[in-house]
Amino acid sequence: MSRSQHGERLFIGGEWTEPDGGHYEVINPATEEIVGLAPEASRRQVYAAASAARDAFPAWSRTKPEERAAILDRAADIMQRDAEPNALLARAETGATTGTARAMQVAVGAARFRRYARGALEPVETGLPPQINEAGPMGKAGVFGALAVRQPVGVVTCITSYNNPWANAAGKVAPALAMGNTVVVKPAPQDPLSVHRMAAALEEAGVPRGVVNVVTGSAPAVGEAAVDSPDVDMVSFTGSTSVGQHIAEVCGRGMKRQLMELGGKGAAIVFDDADLDSAVKGIGTTYAFYSGQICTAPTRVLAQRGIYDELVGKLTGYLAFMKVGDPAAPGTVVGPVISAAHRDRIESYIELGKKEGARLVAGGERPSYDRGFYVAPALLADCTNDMRIVREEIFGPVVVVVPFDEDEESIALANDSDYGLIDYVWSGDVAKAFRVARQLRAGGVGLNTVGRNMEAPFGGFKKSGVGRDVGSYALHAYSETQAIVWTG
Repeated sequence: MSRSQHGERLFIGGEWTEPDGGHYEVINPATEEIVGLAPEASRRQVYAAASAARDAFPAWSRTKPEERAAILDRAADIMQRDAEPNALLARAETGATTGTARAMQVAVGAARFRRYARGALEPVETGLPPQINEAGPMGKAGVFGALAVRQPVGVVTCITSYNNPWANAAGKVAPALAMGNTVVVKPAPQDPLSVHRMAAALEEAGVPRGVVNVVTGSAPAVGEAAVDSPDVDMVSFTGSTSVGQHIAEVCGRGMKRQLMELGGKGAAIVFDDADLDSAVKGIGTTYAFYSGQICTAPTRVLAQRGIYDELVGKLTGYLAFMKVGDPAAPGTVVGPVISAAHRDRIESYIELGKKEGARLVAGGERPSYDRGFYVAPALLADCTNDMRIVREEIFGPVVVVVPFDEDEESIALANDSDYGLIDYVWSGDVAKAFRVARQLRAGGVGLNTVGRNMEAPFGGFKKSGVGRDVGSYALHAYSETQAIVWTG
């Protein structure tokens, strides 16, 4: 078991290890009670975890794909077997509602292990057309064949975000292992306990010693060590753009590979021929999922002038269904945000928006609960693109609405952003929607939907990230391409 009587332990080299720095409290954002005690690793222990991963890499990278697939499949079985206690823990440490913890966190985490069990069996070799070379300084004439072969990168540090400890960690660890890499996992300090459960499932599934390592800590030094360790070949990070930029600087000095999924400020363009009820339902996911703590949310609504007032009215009415409360209570749609500091930050943005001239149409007040980090979903209208509430990622249940007149203006407004993760277009004219989508500087575009195709590449333009994952793209992200050339 991973839990000692004093709290969780680190997982290093196949051993559950007492932390050098003691433990820190993980707080339930709904009740402010202690969920558990997470270990505080030292820099020495993080380096030891990376060293263990380095030692385990040669053998793991040479295992048969079928063996790697079997371990990932067994791990998914174990996660599903323990789905209910896993969901209760996820709800307690993240503040997600019961339904979200079950379906969007734990279930998605297990499904990703299942997907990459299949992914371990995908071909890694691509034959290239033969090339006829004449004799010259490079040698004799001949017909040259070539293969492009994907090889594992090596040791991968996986640094996960706090909004979804199951799905986010699984989306990194599972494809990295499927490709033959070994990993050091550094969970977000706010909710690391779920990742310990994931590591325990992998241990029970038979993952060899050192292939998976988990180090946690509330201090920035833990994450820094997981990035700058000389044994680390690649860093996969999900989180804020500012932290991602710092990680990229460190990786640049060591020429370490990177996969960065950073901030977002998704533009939702709603044309005057759109199905407004569909648009409102899609935009409303900003409030419902993780209390707006989701980088893919359509938080920046660009509404064509002809439907502007009607859309604002429908969005206002939609807020009536956004029941804020205890995530364990039936009927709750919006739970707390992750911490008191983040609640205060969101509230400060709402106040800033009003000072900038935006109109607070509804919400934004602090619910009158004795405990918990709650913010009522907020809708701000009559915004302009130069306002900070429109330009900066708030990462909370806040939607801003900006009017536009012509089609080209909507494209210019959408692209006038530091971010470019996922944008959205609502229009009854499908041809126009596709035409607009092709002009948006975003890694993904949803047309009349906020749904995802989980085989489509995921990642951002501009300051929203570097690289692509999800589906087979994740297998490519955690691999290097090697060319093998021969002549007959």
